[in-house]
Amino acid sequence: MVYEWKFNPRPYSDVEARDLLQEVVSPETTDWHYNTHHKGYVTFLNNIEKELESVDRSKANGNYSQVGELKRRFTWNHAGALLHDVYWEVMGGDGDPSKAPELSSALTAEFGSIDQWKADFKAAAFAAKLSGWGLLVYDSLYSQRLINVLVDEHQYGAIWGGIPLISCDVFEHAYYHKDGPGRVKYIDNFLSKLHWGRIENRYKKLVKGSSGC
Repeated sequence: MVYEWKFNPRPYSDVEARDLLQEVVSPETTDWHYNTHHKGYVTFLNNIEKELESVDRSKANGNYSQVGELKRRFTWNHAGALLHDVYWEVMGGDGDPSKAPELSSALTAEFGSIDQWKADFKAAAFAAKLSGWGLLVYDSLYSQRLINVLVDEHQYGAIWGGIPLISCDVFEHAYYHKDGPGRVKYIDNFLSKLHWGRIENRYKKLVKGSSGC
């Protein structure tokens, strides 16, 4: 039976998104980015699943093979869909980290202060290639720390066991319509409109819950 990937809803409607996110991205980008671009990753994941059902695995090799290309594009589309889910989830708030007391305390313990965490996150997001992401992840398998990482494209630079808690899309299509080449302005606006309540829930569910705390 072919697995079916789901196009997950945002925690707000398309109409609400235009108002909630307007200081971060343009209304046009908000609609297209979710309903066409993000949805496309899920569509292609399902197309790949179907093709993998019948692909000839005996022809796999390190130069070119259909199964190799399908597997390669699977990771690209999977990461793209997942990171966009997180991206929409963490936006739409007032940017007040006091609404995430447990995560704020953990960030302060790791980085020294929320402002120092923000400076490091901003640097990571700004340093990614023109197609990439800035991420706050919990390193669940190695150091059990909160770490800011940059990811080029959707997967280059990701760490094994890194649970994404905040993801900032810094592909140019995310901000060019509103801010042109102003990636720094876009990142500042993104940080100022984080929904820390939802981020706190994500932290409790995926980090504290998984560690048995």
